[in-house]
Amino acid sequence: MHMHLTILTGASRGLGAALAEQLLKSGQQLLTLSRHTADLWVVQGSDLEQWTVDLVDAAPVAARLEAWLTQQHPHQPATVTLINNAAALSDPAPLHDTDSANLARALRVGLEAPVLLSAAFLRATAHWQVPRRLLFISSGLGRRAMAGSASYCAVKAGMDHLARAIALEQAALPNPARVASLAPGVIDTDMQQQLRGADPARFPEQARFAALKTAGLLDSPADAAAKVLAFLARPDFGQNVTADVRDA
Repeated sequence: MHMHLTILTGASRGLGAALAEQLLKSGQQLLTLSRHTADLWVVQGSDLEQWTVDLVDAAPVAARLEAWLTQQHPHQPATVTLINNAAALSDPAPLHDTDSANLARALRVGLEAPVLLSAAFLRATAHWQVPRRLLFISSGLGRRAMAGSASYCAVKAGMDHLARAIALEQAALPNPARVASLAPGVIDTDMQQQLRGADPARFPEQARFAALKTAGLLDSPADAAAKVLAFLARPDFGQNVTADVRDA
């Protein structure tokens, strides 16, 4: 039986770590790209490869991924999927009061890296005669602006529009990759902790995020990962290019 092959970025914590664990439990072949090696639950015989990489400098990582995929047998996996999940957070604050180095890191990890990795993935698998899927982990903030989070909003909005453009390009090809940019809901991750612990004077919506935690309205990473993977497995995956798990 052929295994499903998945490449996942940002797998060392939060939603990414939960996705990685559930993919391994389902028997998938998994390649992770993260700054740190994840402490993943692994069953005996799991096919896991972890690359310790910094997606601030994504060009060499994309080249390495393209070379790695080129070396794989194109008929061996049942499906091949790239999940662009990695993100780098800048401090919740007005744009004019945010450190430029943090902004640059957030933009490079959150948008430049998915562009380069997706291009490498699509080139390397162009002639594979198996289903190809490209999933971007977006956010509701890519579709609704929020003060104090300009760079994150910009990254996620760019990711959504990137997915739309790729989907149009792929539609004209013989074996098109199916593409979606998915908002995964509100998840109790490091980002949420950062937002509810922010200075209200610099981040006006701090109280709203604190209230989400108090009211128990946050998904656990494991629950959110299950919803994301259920969306990825849908037979109509890719028909709605910019989706939200809360609408699925």
